[in-house]
Amino acid sequence: MTAKIRYEDVEPGTELPAASFPVTRATLVQYAGASGDFNPIHWNERFAKEVGLPDVIAHGMFTMAEAVRVVTDWVGDPGAVSEYGVRFTKPVIVPNDDTGALIEVTAKVAAKLDDEARTVRVDITAMSAGQKVLGMSRAVVRLA
Repeated sequence: MTAKIRYEDVEPGTELPAASFPVTRATLVQYAGASGDFNPIHWNERFAKEVGLPDVIAHGMFTMAEAVRVVTDWVGDPGAVSEYGVRFTKPVIVPNDDTGALIEVTAKVAAKLDDEARTVRVDITAMSAGQKVLGMSRAVVRLA
């Protein structure tokens, strides 16, 4: 798969289409099975509260993966992301109800890095319940 977005067509400040990703307790159990991370803070409300959390929280790597989907959906090729890093600032709290939580993601091209390699840096903002859940969330992306 090749990147659909052309390097020539973007400038710093170009906004990527925003997206929202729902998270339920069932989602977390599925992710635990796929990742092998069965830490009870991600599925056991009683345990999460006993260790000082307000409720069950989403896996950090799950949150990170959902956030970068805005970039991979925009560029059309997950392999176009050559670097990606975040700082975990707040947990995504997932209540035990029908709605769960929502991760709301926006992103924009922050800089053109290398004309020859056709790379850009994309800054990502991930919010949940009105709080920023990832800091310093940045991806380097190779464009067509």
